Amino acid sequence: MESHIVKILAVTPVTHNVRQFTVEKPRGYTFVPGQATEVSVNKPGWEEERRPFTFTSLTAWEHLEFTIKIYDDHNSVTHELGQLQAGDELILHDVWGTIHYRGEGVFIAGGAGVTPFIAIFRDLQNKGQLGANQLICSNKTLGDIILKDEFEAMLGGRFINTLTEQEVPGYDHHTIDENYLKEKITNFDQHFYICGPDPMVQQLKKILTGLAGSDALVTVEL
Repeated sequence: MESHIVKILAVTPVTHNVRQFTVEKPRGYTFVPGQATEVSVNKPGWEEERRPFTFTSLTAWEHLEFTIKIYDDHNSVTHELGQLQAGDELILHDVWGTIHYRGEGVFIAGGAGVTPFIAIFRDLQNKGQLGANQLICSNKTLGDIILKDEFEAMLGGRFINTLTEQEVPGYDHHTIDENYLKEKITNFDQHFYICGPDPMVQQLKKILTGLAGSDALVTVEL
């Protein structure tokens, strides 16, 4: 089993409970946009507490980046991550596949479920291949939207946000259900990429299987 001890270079707030970790990149460490690794904190008692996180950097970058939602309501790995600063250390393990880009389609994310899509969209932008890809995100409030400005710059009107617990002018206020998908999507003969909490993923898989056919679905669950 591969493992690497790396130093944190910077910790940057993204939202009120999401942080971007910039860390050292081990020599020869490569991955494909959408892939992940297991991460643990290099502190006594936490070395074996591994959790999977997707790379939000690109493999050509000189450093690695993770964009992680911090949960402070219990004594968890993400809570511990939330206490870390530049100079602290993480342990990285093998790279493994989660979600892979298979062509233009609709990306649907619930909350932090957008994180596996970040590197995919950054890679497509670098290649000039954003095309007609569409990103639909569901969050509780406006302040929960991850990398809002970056996605707006990349996708413009193809970045669609719906808020479930807040009404804000210019934003939808609706859960992502069958009626909402029919309103936002005109063509169901394309790829669908889904990531979010398991109940959401399972519900959308069922809905989209009926609307699009199972062959169109590519899913990853948090």
